[in-house]
Amino acid sequence: MKKITLLILIVLSFNNSYSQFWKKKKAKKTETIVPVEKKKEGKIKDYNNIITKEAKTTSGLFKVHKVTDKYYFEIPNNLLNKDMLLVSKFAKVPSGLGGGYVNAGTEMNTQMIVWDKFEDKLLIKVKSTNSIANDSLPINISVKANNNDATLYAFDIASFSKDSTAIVIDVTKFFSSDVKAISGLSSGIREAYKVKNLDESRSFINYIKAFPLNIEILQDFTYNASKPSTLANTETISVQMSQSMILLPEEPMRPRLFDSRVGWFTLNKYDYSSEELKSDKKTYIRRWRLEPKDAEAYARGELVEPIKPIIYYLDPATPEKLRPYIKKGVEEWQKSFEAAGFKNAIIAKDPPTKEEDPDFSPEDIRYSVIRYVASTTRNAVGPSISDPRTGEIIESDIIWYHNHLRSYRNRYLIETGAANPTARTLHTSEEEMGEMMQMVIAHEVGHALGFPHNMSASCAYNVEDYRKPAFTKFNGISASIMDYARFNYIAQPGDKDVRYIRQMGPYDTYAVNWGYRIIPNAKTPEDEIKTLDKWILEKAGNPIYEFGKQSSNFDPYSQTEDIGNNAMLASNYAIKNLKIVAKKLPEWTSDISNNYEDLEELYGELLSAWSRYIGHVVTYVGGVNETEKKPNQNGNVYTITPKAKQKEAVNWLLKNAFSDQGWLVDSTILNKITPDGYHQKLLSYQSRHLFNLISIERLGRLLDAEFINKENYKALDLLSDIRKGIWKNNAKTVSITERNIQKLHLERMISLYNDDAKHSYNVSSSDIKSLIYGELLQLKSDLTIEKNLTRDTETKYHYLECISRIEKCFENK
Repeated sequence: MKKITLLILIVLSFNNSYSQFWKKKKAKKTETIVPVEKKKEGKIKDYNNIITKEAKTTSGLFKVHKVTDKYYFEIPNNLLNKDMLLVSKFAKVPSGLGGGYVNAGTEMNTQMIVWDKFEDKLLIKVKSTNSIANDSLPINISVKANNNDATLYAFDIASFSKDSTAIVIDVTKFFSSDVKAISGLSSGIREAYKVKNLDESRSFINYIKAFPLNIEILQDFTYNASKPSTLANTETISVQMSQSMILLPEEPMRPRLFDSRVGWFTLNKYDYSSEELKSDKKTYIRRWRLEPKDAEAYARGELVEPIKPIIYYLDPATPEKLRPYIKKGVEEWQKSFEAAGFKNAIIAKDPPTKEEDPDFSPEDIRYSVIRYVASTTRNAVGPSISDPRTGEIIESDIIWYHNHLRSYRNRYLIETGAANPTARTLHTSEEEMGEMMQMVIAHEVGHALGFPHNMSASCAYNVEDYRKPAFTKFNGISASIMDYARFNYIAQPGDKDVRYIRQMGPYDTYAVNWGYRIIPNAKTPEDEIKTLDKWILEKAGNPIYEFGKQSSNFDPYSQTEDIGNNAMLASNYAIKNLKIVAKKLPEWTSDISNNYEDLEELYGELLSAWSRYIGHVVTYVGGVNETEKKPNQNGNVYTITPKAKQKEAVNWLLKNAFSDQGWLVDSTILNKITPDGYHQKLLSYQSRHLFNLISIERLGRLLDAEFINKENYKALDLLSDIRKGIWKNNAKTVSITERNIQKLHLERMISLYNDDAKHSYNVSSSDIKSLIYGELLQLKSDLTIEKNLTRDTETKYHYLECISRIEKCFENK
C-alpha cells in the first residue's frame, strides 16, 4: 500500500511539473524567477544578518547594497548565465602615463562575462566570443569544449534574498584588489614604471551605483612604483578606474557582413557550422541598431524616424560658447542618415537639469555623452562599446580634451596663413575656431558610428581644384570627414574665397547608406550580400568612393595629413606658402604678444609641417597603390607606382629635403628662442626621411618590382640617384649643411651593410647588401678623386674622414 501511495505521489508530482513546463512555454513574455534552494549550513547566512538595517541600497540592473565599508551584489537568478559586458576604463590618470597616450576615458579592457553558480559559489566567467556554431549541430559540443570560459573570480555566496530569487555576494575584495584583468595597468605600463604592488591602505572603492541596464564602479588605486610617470619622489602611481557591467540585449541584432572595400570597425567570428572543409571566418561591421518606426513607409522609400535614435548628451562641464558647435558636429551626420532612409537618426542634446532628470549621469549606459576633459592633451577620441556577439554599438562616450583647439589654431596659421588673412593671428575668431571644433566632433562621431580613418579620401581630388572657390566650397578638401585632411594648404596668395577648413564628404553618405540601410526581405546576413555588393560595384572606379587603410605605409594615395592626388605638386604649393609664413612669423606672434613663447611653438609647428610634406613624397618611392577589389572586378588590387613618378619623387626630395634648406634656419627667429642647435633640429628631420627612404622594406619592394618587370624603377636606381644627388660637387666646396647630409647618407649606407637583424624582407638572400657594397665602393672611388681636387680644407677633411669610415666598414666585415 505504501508503494502504491508513493507511486501516486510521484505521478502527481510529474504531472504538475509537466503542466508548469507548458505554462512557461506558452507565457513567453513572462519570465519566472525560480527560487534557489537555500543552504543554511556553512558560510551562507540569513539575509537580515548580511543586508542589515544600516544598508544603503540602490536598485537597477540588480540591487547594490553598501553596509558600512562593504559592498554586496544581489543578483537575481534570471540574470545568471546572461551575457554581459565588463568594460574597464581610466577615469583619472597621472600626467604622462603611457607617454601621454593614456588619458582619462581610455578604455583598457572589454570582456563578455556571465554570472555562473557552482555549489556554494558564484563565479564571474569570461566568455570566448570568437568561435561559434549552430546550437543544433553536434560540432557545437566541440566548440564549447575547446573554447572553455575562463573563471575571472569566485565569490562565496553570502546569502539568498528573502524570497530566494536572488543570490547575495560580497564584492568588496574583488573591486579593491589588484585584479589585473580590470586594473587598467597593462604589463607594459607595469614594466615601464616598475610597478611593485597595489598599496591597499591607499586604495578604495569610491562608489558602486546601479542603473537600469548597468552597474558602475569607481575605484581609486594607488600603486608602489620605482619609476612613476610623474612626481618621481613619491614612488607612487595613483589612478582612478571605472568599471561598467552592462547587460547585453536579450535579442541580438542581426549582424551585417563586412566588405573590405568599405571602411568599418569590425569583429571576427569563426563559424564551425560551415559546410566548407574548414571553419568559416565571418567578419561583422560594428554599427548602431536603427529600426524604422514605420516599416511600411520605410519600405516605400519614405524618410522615417528610428524607433531609438542615436542621442549624444553634452557634458555638463562643456563651456556654453562651445555647445552650439559640438551639437552641429554631431548632427552633421543627419543628412548622411537620410540617404539611408532615416530622419533625425542622430541628435545632440544639452545635459538635462536636475529638475528635468534628477537621475541623469554620464556613467549611465543609457546615455552617450560627449565628455569635455580638462587636460593639456591635444586630442579628441570617439570610442564606443559594442556587443561582441553581433557588432551592435550600444554606447559611446566621445572625449574632447580642452587644449585640442590650440593645435588647430597653430596649424590654421601655419598651413593657410600665406593665402588666408583671417588665419594670421594668435586670436582666431570664435566662428572659425567653432567650425574647426564642429568638424573635429563630426570626425570623432564618425568613429563612434563605426567608421575608421579613410586615408585615400584626401587623394580623390585634383591638386589644382583646391585653388578654386566653387569647387572647395562644394566639395571641401577631402571626400570624407574620416580622413586626416584638416586644412587647405594648397591655395595660394591671390586665390579668393576658397575653403580652408574640412567638411563632410560624399564618401561619408555612401558608407552610412551601405552600413545602415535596411535591405528588404533579407532574413540573414548572407541574404544581404548581393545587394551590398551591387552598391559597391555601382561606385567602383570612382576615387571619391574608395577606402584607404591607415595602416598602409606603402600606398602614396593612402596617407595621413595629405590632400590632392599628386604629392609633389601639392607639396610645392605647400612649401611656397611655408616660406611666406616663415618670414612673417615674428610679425604675427611676438611683435604682438611681446613674448617669444608662441613664436617658438609655431616655429616648431612650421618644421613639423615641412616634414609632413616631405614624408608624403617619400611614400611614392617603392610605392604600391592598394585598391580593394573582388574577382568579379577588372584590374589588380596592387599596382606599382610608375617609374617616372618614382624618379620624379626622388629628384623632388633631393631638391627640397636633402639639400641646403637655409630658409628653415632663420636667424631672425632662432636667435630669439635658442642659443644653439640651429642645424641639428632640421638635420633630425632630414635624417628621419633619408633613413626611411633608404630602408630595407623599401629596397625590398623595389627588388620585387624589378622581378615582375625589369622596366620598373629599381633598387639600384634609387641608391645610385641618391648618391649622385647628395654627393654632387660642382663648386668643389661643400657647405656645412651639405656635409652633414652627406654624413647622414654614409651613416645609413654603412648601417644597412652591417645590419644582420631579421626583417620582413630577407636581406641575407637578396641583392640588398651587394648593391650597398657596390655603392660604397663607388662612393669611395669618387671621394678619393674629389679630395685631391678641392682647395677647401674643411671639405677635404670631410672627404678623408668619409673614406676612412668606408674602409673601416669593410675591414670589420
